Amino acid sequence: MLHDWAAPLIAAALFAFLCPGLVFQMPGKERPIDFMNRKTSLASMFIHLVIYGLLLILFFVVLHVHLYV
Repeated sequence: MLHDWAAPLIAAALFAFLCPGLVFQMPGKERPIDFMNRKTSLASMFIHLVIYGLLLILFFVVLHVHLYV
């Protein structure tokens, strides 16, 4: 039986990459975008949440990405 692993793999990768402050933070404390500052704010968490949701919709609803293993 084949299982579709695209959803958990893509969701986990996006979650790790889009954690505010890990790679980038929008909005930053002093600039619109800060890189690798390892800090966060409520505004930053909300913007990263919106980007995360839009990317998940793009991959699963629009592109129909599947990975069968």
